Amino acid sequence: RDGMAYNRRRAGAEHEKMAGAYLEERGYRILEYNYRCKKGEIDIVAKDGEYLVFCEVKYRRGTEKGYPSQAVDVRKQRILSRCALYYLMEKGIADVPCRFDVAAILGKDVDLIKDAFQYRER
Repeated sequence: RDGMAYNRRRAGAEHEKMAGAYLEERGYRILEYNYRCKKGEIDIVAKDGEYLVFCEVKYRRGTEKGYPSQAVDVRKQRILSRCALYYLMEKGIADVPCRFDVAAILGKDVDLIKDAFQYRER
């Protein structure tokens, strides 16, 4: 197995847990980590009050390659939107307000961007 990919995945899981703990401190209830479907993957699915939240976790050690939140581009937003729709259909969920949050981790600091973007059809 590829050591780099494995380490990246393990680091990713650690950052997702870090973001999850941050969300829980703010009253979110984590429903699942790494929801995967044929459309892609959502890092964290959670409830925040009445909202069902699809949260993307982005990590950067420093800002050389830009800020973590900048990594959630239009292409990524489309993928997350399709995954969210798939999630709702798979779980038979209707009439629940949903939103997309981004947990941007820079070094050890978590910055939560609520309602970071709207659902993207195309």
